[in-house]
Amino acid sequence: MTPARKKPATSREASAGAPKASPRKASGKRTARKAAPRQTTPMRRPAVPRARLTELLTRLAEHDPHPRCALDHANPFELLAATILSAQCTDVRVNLVTPALFARYPSPTDLAAAEQQDVEQLVRSTGFFRNKAKNLIGMARGLVERFDGRVPEAMDDLLSLPGVARKTANVVRGESFGLADGVVVDTHVKRITRRLGFTRHEDPVKVERDLIALIPKEQWIVFAHRIIRLGRTFCPARKPKCEQCPLSGPCPRRAL
Repeated sequence: MTPARKKPATSREASAGAPKASPRKASGKRTARKAAPRQTTPMRRPAVPRARLTELLTRLAEHDPHPRCALDHANPFELLAATILSAQCTDVRVNLVTPALFARYPSPTDLAAAEQQDVEQLVRSTGFFRNKAKNLIGMARGLVERFDGRVPEAMDDLLSLPGVARKTANVVRGESFGLADGVVVDTHVKRITRRLGFTRHEDPVKVERDLIALIPKEQWIVFAHRIIRLGRTFCPARKPKCEQCPLSGPCPRRAL
């Protein structure tokens, strides 16, 4: 018995089984064009008139001719430890804590051998005491193991120590060794230099770049000390004392 032949599919049946083509858009284009990337304009460094900058720096120098670091210390090791403790803490509080700390651990060798919980108890009132105690011990061990128990002068060496960021390294290099790679930027420096129109940034690294380009290098160290003191006495975050401030004349943000 011969098998029955299949009837050839009609054009309607064939088209029904075939995959449907995607409909074209009204524009007649199969693919939509990708939107061009948005152009972003980099933030320009503020233009500070030279005459106003000179007047501001002159008034700062006249008001505070011999600035000094507010952290009590007797040597680079003590300054390094105190600066680590000063993160998110006032210098006044740090100065209350460090005498007992340095009496018990007067050298990097002593601190490197300390127990974590013992250091925590001594620095508890400075805040973030567990992390600070860990960094202090790690810093001391780094000094003993890699730098013969001495605080190094080089920026990269300081930055290799636990708990030491650029601000801390700048403080130690400037105060202990008279070396300046940049300007110390803490909360006072960032706030006041923005008010003075020296920078528009919030990021401390970018603030420092603007200040490096603006402030004469020979004043980098003293400028930070003077601004920090100004922030504590006349220009706090809230209710600045503009009428008493030595910069009230040339300050562009007077009476904020």
